[in-house]
Amino acid sequence: ATLDDILACALAADEPPLLLLLDQVQDPANVGRLLRTAEACGVHGVILPDKGSGEITPAVVTASMGASEHMLVARVTNLAQTMVLLKKSDIWLAGLDLSPEAEPPDRLDLNRALGLIVGNEGAGLRRLVRDKCDLLLRLPMRGQVQSLNAAIAGSIALYAAWQARGYAGSQKSEVRGQKSEAKRPSDSDL
Repeated sequence: ATLDDILACALAADEPPLLLLLDQVQDPANVGRLLRTAEACGVHGVILPDKGSGEITPAVVTASMGASEHMLVARVTNLAQTMVLLKKSDIWLAGLDLSPEAEPPDRLDLNRALGLIVGNEGAGLRRLVRDKCDLLLRLPMRGQVQSLNAAIAGSIALYAAWQARGYAGSQKSEVRGQKSEAKRPSDSDL
């Protein structure tokens, strides 16, 4: 698939685009699990850089439980340049990040045209990719560990975006094409 194919899919569904970008996620199990969650959450397409990210191998297909067969997957030469193109299409980019300035999902407006970026299993988001994000998203932790596995963190964030669109608790067929009226909270609401 191409980036244009993915954007056309969202347009045909009459929904704000929901995209998943994988910044050098390499483990086939993580890629597969993210594809599975992406399909379950109504993601219109997944974008992978040509270099530094896993291929769609039989191991990825197995980990995705076949969801990879139902997802549009675009390979791009340069993820940062692709992010610039997405911004020109009015798609907001939210990167999963551990930094103090990153906000939890409930403090961000995820009910918009959105690209969620999941970074590498060990290094996280590359600096250039992180710098191009409009929003930084973190998952608050209660325990002693500082982070979750890339596939788990990405899955939680995808579900938060799906929930923000008003889909959680409804059958997919009942909500396809409906737009949520959610508004960004004002500073006084936070």
